[in-house]
Amino acid sequence: MTLDSIAESEPLDATIVGAGPCGLATAIAVQERGLSYAILDRGCVTESLTHYPSYMTFFSTAERLEIGGVPFTIPDPKPTRRDALAYYRQVVAHHGVEVRQYEEVTGITRGEGTLALSTRTRDGRASRITSRAVVIATGGFGEPNRLGLEAGDPHGRVIHYYKEPYPFFDQDVIVVGGGNSAVEAALDMYRNGVRVRMVHFADTVDRGVKPWVRPDIENRIASGEIPMHWESRVARLGPGTATIIEETTGAETEVANDWVLAMTGWRPDAALLTGLGVPADPETGIPAHDPATMETTAPGVYIAGVIAAGYNANKIFIENGREHGALIAAHLPSPSR
Repeated sequence: MTLDSIAESEPLDATIVGAGPCGLATAIAVQERGLSYAILDRGCVTESLTHYPSYMTFFSTAERLEIGGVPFTIPDPKPTRRDALAYYRQVVAHHGVEVRQYEEVTGITRGEGTLALSTRTRDGRASRITSRAVVIATGGFGEPNRLGLEAGDPHGRVIHYYKEPYPFFDQDVIVVGGGNSAVEAALDMYRNGVRVRMVHFADTVDRGVKPWVRPDIENRIASGEIPMHWESRVARLGPGTATIIEETTGAETEVANDWVLAMTGWRPDAALLTGLGVPADPETGIPAHDPATMETTAPGVYIAGVIAAGYNANKIFIENGREHGALIAAHLPSPSR
């Protein structure tokens, strides 16, 4: 049962904020229990996946990305971004999940046994939803981990999303980072006519780099085809240049530069949880919650998916975050109607 099928004045059993794979898995689990619900997203269905590189291949197999009992059938061992976008929309259609797309939850307040959500659509229309429970499934892409260069970057040279190499053809690009996103972006650009170099704070690429990608990037670095500045950071930008500082020695290197691609990770947007008084661990950023039920310290407020990982988005992905929905649905009170 969805919001459109009941009176506006009657509280819903649950409202899910975020229509990524884990939010959708939660909506399906809640629906299967016969609970009334709404699911909203400030963007489109699986908004975060639309920002992934156009030709990305997932590390996980298709089976481990399945939700709602819908088979994810593809001919290849690993699904692509395009496969996943098609699959999750098929899941929405199969289960009849009515996602309120492009409707942002701007605040949540507590009432007498219920929670009130204020929302705003893309064209500015305001709405209010009353619910007995709220699930925050807004993912880990709320705010990028910034380099401190953005304030002095009026022309937008520092970017935090990478889709494809073609806008950077015949340009000088610095990729900051040493994880999968940084490595794959650097290789993709290198093979498409971009003069690319990397800057990483560590002395090796990250342990989690895909095993079929690691030899490729290591060989490109060893040959000098992709210059790598280990234990370094981008200190400042000049007209058509960037200055890289080696942290251990303080040595500075000025290089030609048109773009800085900061593949430095993201932090979840915890504003809704903070507004409800849910604390987060200062070191990990993990919201205080019971892992057995996913309920936070605010009664009736739950978290699902990557937001439960705090600052370490690699700790929870679709393949384990999809399980949160069943835990939450099992803990919710019986249907109210």
